[in-house]
Amino acid sequence: MPDLLAFHRISAFAHHYHRSHPSHIRTDRMGRSACLNARTVFILGAASHTTAIMVTNRSTVSDIMDTLLARGLVPAHYRQSHFLCLPGFFGRRLDWDELLSPFVVSLSHLHLRLRLPGGAGGVGAGSGDPPATQVIHVRPITRLLKKKAKGRPGKLAREDVWVLPAVSSSSGQHERRVNQTTYSMDNLGNVSARNRAISLPEQACSSDPSPLHSHSDDIGLDDNFHWDDSAAAWDSGDGYAVPSKRKRTAGDHPLLHWVPERGSYLDELIRHEGRGDRGRTGFCNDCGTESSQYRCEDCFGEDMLCIACAVKRHRASPLHRLKEWNGTFFERVTLKSLGLRIQLGHQLGESCPNPECAFGDAFVVIDSHGIHEVGVDFCGCEIAQTRTKQLLRARWFPSTSVDPKSAATFRALEEYHLLSFELKVSAYEFYGALVRRTDNTGLTPPKDRYDAFMRMVRKWRHLKMLKRSGRGHDPEGVDATKEGECAVLCPACPHPGKNLPADWESVPAPKRWLYALFIAIDANFRLKRKLVSSDSADPGLSAGLAFFVPEKVYKAYLKAHDNYAQEKSTCVSHSAVNMADTKSARGLAASGIGTVDCARHNMKLPNGVGDLQKGERYINMDYLFFSAVRGSAIQVFNVSYDIACQWHKHLWSRMGMLPSESHIDVSKKIINFFVPKFHLPAHIPECQTRFSFNFIKGVGRTDGEAPERGWSNINPVSSSTKEMGPGSRRDTLDDHFGDWNWKKVAGLGRSLFRKYNEAKTESLRHQSALDELEAALPQDSLAQWRFEVEAWENDRSQTNPYETKVQTITQAAVRLQLAQDESEELREGNNPSMHMDVSPSMLVSSGIDLEDQQRRVKAERSALSAHATDSQKARLQQTSNTLQRKVEAWIAIQVLYMPPVSLLRARAAGENHGDEPEKPEDIKLWLPSQLEPSVTCDTRLQNYEWRLRFAQAGDALNDVRRYVRLESYLLGFKDRNLRGQGANTRARNTLAKVAMRRETAKSRYDAARGALKALGGVLGKVGWESAYQELTGNDMRSIQDLLAGETEGRRTLSWIWKTSGILSRPDNDEGLQDGVALQLRVIRS
Repeated sequence: MPDLLAFHRISAFAHHYHRSHPSHIRTDRMGRSACLNARTVFILGAASHTTAIMVTNRSTVSDIMDTLLARGLVPAHYRQSHFLCLPGFFGRRLDWDELLSPFVVSLSHLHLRLRLPGGAGGVGAGSGDPPATQVIHVRPITRLLKKKAKGRPGKLAREDVWVLPAVSSSSGQHERRVNQTTYSMDNLGNVSARNRAISLPEQACSSDPSPLHSHSDDIGLDDNFHWDDSAAAWDSGDGYAVPSKRKRTAGDHPLLHWVPERGSYLDELIRHEGRGDRGRTGFCNDCGTESSQYRCEDCFGEDMLCIACAVKRHRASPLHRLKEWNGTFFERVTLKSLGLRIQLGHQLGESCPNPECAFGDAFVVIDSHGIHEVGVDFCGCEIAQTRTKQLLRARWFPSTSVDPKSAATFRALEEYHLLSFELKVSAYEFYGALVRRTDNTGLTPPKDRYDAFMRMVRKWRHLKMLKRSGRGHDPEGVDATKEGECAVLCPACPHPGKNLPADWESVPAPKRWLYALFIAIDANFRLKRKLVSSDSADPGLSAGLAFFVPEKVYKAYLKAHDNYAQEKSTCVSHSAVNMADTKSARGLAASGIGTVDCARHNMKLPNGVGDLQKGERYINMDYLFFSAVRGSAIQVFNVSYDIACQWHKHLWSRMGMLPSESHIDVSKKIINFFVPKFHLPAHIPECQTRFSFNFIKGVGRTDGEAPERGWSNINPVSSSTKEMGPGSRRDTLDDHFGDWNWKKVAGLGRSLFRKYNEAKTESLRHQSALDELEAALPQDSLAQWRFEVEAWENDRSQTNPYETKVQTITQAAVRLQLAQDESEELREGNNPSMHMDVSPSMLVSSGIDLEDQQRRVKAERSALSAHATDSQKARLQQTSNTLQRKVEAWIAIQVLYMPPVSLLRARAAGENHGDEPEKPEDIKLWLPSQLEPSVTCDTRLQNYEWRLRFAQAGDALNDVRRYVRLESYLLGFKDRNLRGQGANTRARNTLAKVAMRRETAKSRYDAARGALKALGGVLGKVGWESAYQELTGNDMRSIQDLLAGETEGRRTLSWIWKTSGILSRPDNDEGLQDGVALQLRVIRS
C-alpha cells in the first residue's frame, strides 16, 4: 500500500451504515450507533488496513487531524501548518448539511489526499523536523443534481477541481519520479483520471509506490460493494468519539407536554381573581399601615395598595386600570374616583397656581388598552400654551381644536394605524375591541367617543403623511405643499436630478432603454363607494397632495366631456371598452378606481389615482395617465394597459380635451404600448405579437401586471371604504397606498438582488438555447431572419417578424381545392366519377361529415337523462332518423367507389346476432382509413381522405385552442367580477358548456389524427406527427397557465401553441421554415 491518506465520503453506500429516515437511529454493520448529523469518513492508511471515524457537521479539518494523530496514522510533528493546503480550508467546518441539502441527490466522492514522508503507516520518518518537500493533493469532486421535478432528473453541476502542484527541492537530494493523478468530471457526471509524472525528493516518497487502487478496495468494499470485515476494521483506540443519538426532550412536543399541566395553569388564572399572597396580611404593600383594597391590572406584580399609595404610585401612569376588592371579588374603579388629578402644562409633580378643569370635568382618553375617564387640569398661567398643545405635549391627541373633551394617546393611534395596514382592521372594529377591553360585560359601557376617534384617526393619518414627506421643515409651511409631493416615490424608477447621471439625456439611441419609465394602468371595481355624503360635507384633507388627483379639477373635466362617445373595440369584445358607458352604477357615487403604477416595481405614482363613475371610460383613464406623467423629463415611456390596443389609437387627439397643464410634447417622447402578459392571450393574434412584452427590445422580463398584485393588498379595505364619505375614503386609500409603496421601498434591495441573480442564470440558459438552435440552422436563412427582427425592432412600421406568414389549411379550403382539381380533370376529359352527382372527393368529404354527425348524436344520447321529457326524446329520435337516411344514402354510393366494403358489411352483419337493431351513430362507415391494409382501396380516395383529415386535424386543434382561451378568460372574469350564488351558478353552467365543446373538438382531433396515422403508413407520409402530436388533458391549457414549480420566466408552453407555422401540409417547406423562424425569434427575444 502507498503512503497515502484518503478521506472518502460515499453517499451511494450510505445504506450500509445508517437509515435514511431522520427518525431512525443510525447503526453501522458493526453495531455502532451514529448521531443524527454524523457522517462516516474512511481513512486509508499505509498499514494495510482501513479505519473509519465519525464526524459531525461541527467537525473541522483540525478535528480530523487530531484524531489521525491520536491513532498514529500521521507523524507527531506533522501539525496543522503542514496539513493546511488551501487558504481558509483548515479551520472551515465540513459543511455536510450544505452538500446534503434537498438539491443534492448524490455525492460521488470527496477526496483529501496527502503524500506523507516515511514508510508504512506514514510514521516511518521519525520525530525529527518535517521534510522540506511534500505533495498535498486536494481533490474535491462532487456530483450534484438539482432537485427533481415531476420525476425528471435535474442538470449536473461540476465543482472546481483543486490541485496543489508539487514543490521542487533545491537541497540537492536524490529525486524520483512519481505519478500525480488528476480527476475531472464531464457533463454527464462521469469521473475520469489522468496521470502525469512529477519529480519528488527521495524522502518524500515511499519505498514501494504503487498505483492508486480502486475505491472499493480502498474503503474495504468488495466488487459488489459489500463490507469486507477482513479489509476494514474499527479502531478501538482513543480517537474521535462517536456521538450518541440526541435524546427526545419536551421541546419536541411542547403542546403534548403541556396538557398534563393545564390544571395548574387554570389554578393560577383563578388565583388572580383573588387577593393572592400579597393580600393575606390586609395591609398596604407600600406603606404597610393602611388597609389594602386596590390592585393595578397594568403594573408588574400583584401588590395590594391603600388608596393613598395607589394614587401616589400612578401619578406617572394615570391610564392604568385599577380594581377594588369589595370583600368578595374585584370590581373596576377609576383613578379619577380615587382622587388622582392629571396636571398638564407642568413637569410631573409640579402644581399649577391656576389650574383649569376640563369642560364638565368629564375628560375621556382613548388608550390602547381601554377607554378611561380621567380628571384633567389644564394650566391657566399667563405663559401657558393652548389646551391642544398641552395635550399634544403629553402625547395625547385632542379630538377638537377648541375646548377638547376627549383625546387619544399617540400609542393607541399608532397601534390602530399599523393594524389597519397589516390586518385591514376598520376603526369601528378597533374601537369596539377597546370598549370590550374596558368593560367586557357590556353592563357599564364607557362614554361613546367613536365619532371623535374617527376624526382623530383622519387627522393622525394626514399629519403622519406630512411629517414623513418632510413638509414640517418647509420654510413656507404646510400650505406650500404641491400636488403629489406627499407620495412615496419609487427610488428605482428614473428621476432626473436624483438618481440619473448628468448626461442621461444625451445617451445614444441604443442605450435609451436604461432610462425608460415603465407605467401600468388598471381599474379596480371592488373599491366602490356608495352614494353617501358629498364633497362639500366631507372634502378630505389630502386634496391631491399624494396619490389621488385633485377632485375639483378632475370632476369639472369629466362633467365637460360626459357625452363623449367611446368607439367600440376592434379587437375581441373587451368589456372594459364596449361596456364602459353601460356599467351599472345605481346607488354608487364611484363604481371603482383607476390607477397608474410603476410597472417594474409595483408602486403607485403620484396623482395617478382617481374615481370611476360608470366604468373604465377613456376620459377617466386619459386624465389619470396624463396627470401621472405630466412634467416628467423622461424621454421613453413603456405603457402597459390591458386594453392598450384600443385605448392608444386616438390618445393624442383626446389629449387636446385635457387641461393644457396636462399636455406632454409627444414629438420629444418615445411611447411604447403593451398589453400585460396575463391579459394578452384574450386578444386577437395580431395584438398578441404587436403588444407583447416578450418581443420588444429593452423591456426585460416585465409582465405589466403590477396593479393586479397590489389589488390583493387593498381589496380587503373595500368593505369599510365603500361606506365612507368622499374625502374620508380618498384620505384612507392615500394612506394605504403610501404604506404599500413604503413596504416596497424597504424590500427593494432584497428583491432586486434576487432578481439580479436569477437574471444572470436565466440569461446564460436562454443564450445557450439560442446558440444551440442557431447552430442547427442554415446560415443564409439565419441571417435573413435576424435582419427581419432587427429591422422591426428599429422601425415598427416594418413587417412584424413574429406573425406567422403561412395560414392554416382548413377543411373548406381543401374541399375547394379538391373541387377545382376535379374540374380540371373534367376539362381534360378524365372523369373518375362513378355517380352523376357525387364525385370521389365529395364521397370522402361527406363521409367525414357523417362521422362528425354520428359523434354529435352519440353525445346527445349519452347526455339524455333517465327522466327525459317526451319532447326531448322526440327531438333525439328525429335527429337519429335523419342520420339513418343520410348514412344509408351514402353507403349506396360508397359501393360504387369501394366495392370490397359491401363484403365487409355483410360479414359484420352476420356476426351481429343481437335482437336490437344497430343505431345509426354506431354504423361503421368504412372510410379508406378504417380499412385493413389487405383490403384493396383506390389510392386516389386515400389521398383525398389524407388531405381532408390533415385539414380536419388543423380545424379541430384550432377549436381546441379557441375554447381553451375562452375557458381561461371566463374563469378570470368570474373570479374578478362575479359575486353571489346566482351569478356564479350561471357562470359555472357557461363554463361547463365551453368544456363540453372543447372535449368535442378534442374528439374530432383524435379521430383525424387516428386516420392520419392509419393512412400515413400506406401512403408513405412522414413528418406530420411533429405538427399533430398526441393530445392529452395536460396539453389543453392556456398560454398563461403554469405547471407545478414553474414561474413566468420559466414557463413551458403546451405544444398546441407552438404549431402556428407548421399547421400546413408537412411537405410545404415554406410553412416549416416559418414555424422554425418564429420559434427562433421568440427564443431570441
